[in-house]
Amino acid sequence: MKLDILAFGAHPDDVELGAGATIAKAIASGKKVGIVDLTRGELGTRGSAEIRDSEAAAAAKVLGVESRENLGFADGFFVNDREHQLEIIKMVRKYRPEIVLCNAIDDRHIDHGKGSKLVSDACFLSGLIKIETKLSDADAPQAQWRPKVVYHYIQWKNLEPDFVVDVSGYIEKKTEAILAYSSQFHDPKSKEPETPISSKNFIDSVNYRARDLGRLIGVDYAEGFTVERFVGVNNIDDLI
Repeated sequence: MKLDILAFGAHPDDVELGAGATIAKAIASGKKVGIVDLTRGELGTRGSAEIRDSEAAAAAKVLGVESRENLGFADGFFVNDREHQLEIIKMVRKYRPEIVLCNAIDDRHIDHGKGSKLVSDACFLSGLIKIETKLSDADAPQAQWRPKVVYHYIQWKNLEPDFVVDVSGYIEKKTEAILAYSSQFHDPKSKEPETPISSKNFIDSVNYRARDLGRLIGVDYAEGFTVERFVGVNNIDDLI
């Protein structure tokens, strides 16, 4: 399956929180989008890996993505090494995206920065012909593929974006996808321990950030991204 955008997250819910509205807008415009979660979020204080699995499936349905896979890396303990890079490369070569979205380059959770670097490195390596991969022993070798761009969404920390996407009209879809993770976020009836993301203030802050970034470019809502190299445009009016 050829995708236009492949979004990676260290944990289920990372993609929705960081780029849910951008993905919803891309899908509404006819783009094909997929999600790959690196871990099942099994170290999360609330819920369980099994609950996260069902919540991730529900969130994917809300957004309307073409596919969602989980690589089953160890939550909190995966590393940026050859073994993990090859698994990312297999996904990039399987879906052949033009654009890859991935975790924040620096963040409160250690998996976010690690996941960011892991995916970015693997996207480069995926373009090297002498790295051989197969989805299974029975499959033919995969052809090399390197995405045109890798963009990093913003998560807990208020990083300064290199560009922002107008997502006016799609913030409700993003919020619906986030709230599919009902075990993780604010629920006044929950008996689970409180966490930094389970307060009502956290959900409000996600929407506030989008509103504030939108204010800065003269629209209702926006999502921000950082880059590792310059963003190029064909015409100056593409920047309007």
